[in-house]
Amino acid sequence: MVIDSNLKIEALSSLFGQNLQPYDKTRCGVTACILSVQQFHLHNLILKLNAYVKESFIDEEEFFDPKYDYDFTNVSDSAQCVRGEEIYVRPKGWYRIALKVKGKYPDGDTWLGTDGWRSHTVPGEWPVSYHGTHVDRAKGIIRSHYRAGNGAEHGRGIYSTPDIHVAEAERYAKTFTSQTTGKMYKVILQNRINPEKRQICKRSDYWLIPVREGTSAEEEKQIVEASIRPYGILIKEVNDDAAHLAGGVSDLLISAFKKMF
Repeated sequence: MVIDSNLKIEALSSLFGQNLQPYDKTRCGVTACILSVQQFHLHNLILKLNAYVKESFIDEEEFFDPKYDYDFTNVSDSAQCVRGEEIYVRPKGWYRIALKVKGKYPDGDTWLGTDGWRSHTVPGEWPVSYHGTHVDRAKGIIRSHYRAGNGAEHGRGIYSTPDIHVAEAERYAKTFTSQTTGKMYKVILQNRINPEKRQICKRSDYWLIPVREGTSAEEEKQIVEASIRPYGILIKEVNDDAAHLAGGVSDLLISAFKKMF
């Protein structure tokens, strides 16, 4: 799969829910809102971005880390890996756009493990999880499963899954049509999750970061940053048949949810 700068920005914009622009210091003023990885993640999970910000820019050199990009399109399913004492099934069929997260957190980079291919885990490494968003942020569907909010099935908090097939099949992947290529793609965030903060739900392919009722905005921010961190955007091309089927499933889910209210 070929991923150029324009497609990276489009994938990021689809997750963020706003048309992001590449930052050009010769054209953009010094007061421009330049989005950091941490701001992007907080907004994606708990909508912690100032409402008055109407236009955001991406400094690609500071946001993306292309040396850690990886094409999983044709990888074998036979290679078993472990990350943070949990089985890590590599996301076959997807391409990872790496985010620049090294050196961005005060507790260092141990949570990422060591560089390069390996099947084993290393001390202090966090397990891998996935989460996404939905085209219209359907009321309750995403809030209950991937954002702090009331009414979640297993408790209040932020949900993700160690199984990318769950994230994709249950329509938590965002789908968009690229203006650059004219093709349709799905996108999902690849994270590391703090095993000391995570709860494994009764449904074992759902992981929960608890956020108790009444938690302040600042506390919620601290919980997110200490518990679940993105390090890649996964993107996959969708063919016409798959897109049609996914759209039908999405409509059924939203219709069924609305009938509950």
